[in-house]
Amino acid sequence: MKEVVLITGIGKRLGYALACDLLNKGFGVIGTYRSVYPALDKLRDRGADLYHVDFYQQENVNQFISQITLAYPSLRAIIHNASDWLPDASKGDNKEHSHAEIMHKMMNIHVAIPYQLNLAFQQQLEHCEPGPADIVHISDYVAEKGSKKHIAYAASKSAMNNLTLSFASLLAPKVKVNSLSPALLKFNEWDDEAYKKKALAKALLPIEAGFEEVIDAIHLILKSNYMTGRNLQLDGGRHIRS
Repeated sequence: MKEVVLITGIGKRLGYALACDLLNKGFGVIGTYRSVYPALDKLRDRGADLYHVDFYQQENVNQFISQITLAYPSLRAIIHNASDWLPDASKGDNKEHSHAEIMHKMMNIHVAIPYQLNLAFQQQLEHCEPGPADIVHISDYVAEKGSKKHIAYAASKSAMNNLTLSFASLLAPKVKVNSLSPALLKFNEWDDEAYKKKALAKALLPIEAGFEEVIDAIHLILKSNYMTGRNLQLDGGRHIRS
């Protein structure tokens, strides 16, 4: 029987690249998505079990938990990749979200959802054979540095890192729980050259790390029998950049 990995936020970028990699390596993949992307059909064609879930709607969350609980007696890993990135600064009367709404959304997607899923699927993780199973929280470099423009986002990622500590203690020894905190992985197609130059200059290693950097780190965690409650920093040396 295939080992099954649940990935939240599977429709694009890192989530999609990770899903393809795991499918290539023979894992079964469960994925969640909020927006519809053409790439999802490619994953379905390859056997991924995909669920349209809006994590901002608790009814959707409850339904998803029920579906997975009924369909899967065990899980090899949960990769919490679903994310949102709302800036705090708003100008004039046209702001889309209030500050309270921004904080609520950031804490929901990065903290409340991993919290609920980790507890809801504890039994499936503990039934993984031969074990141990894994939970991986995809955090962010700014969780330790802070951010002037994304205060709520940075705070929620820091809280996610704290979940790693608590769940590592709760679920040991049958489940290992770790975090990954990347900085720049890949630019978006709409990023201009000025932004790219500024972003690259923040690191000692001024390159795009690529999604492979995180994927390789995830496989390191999956293969390890002795690492839990840790946060791996993949930041290109930003923490010591003067």
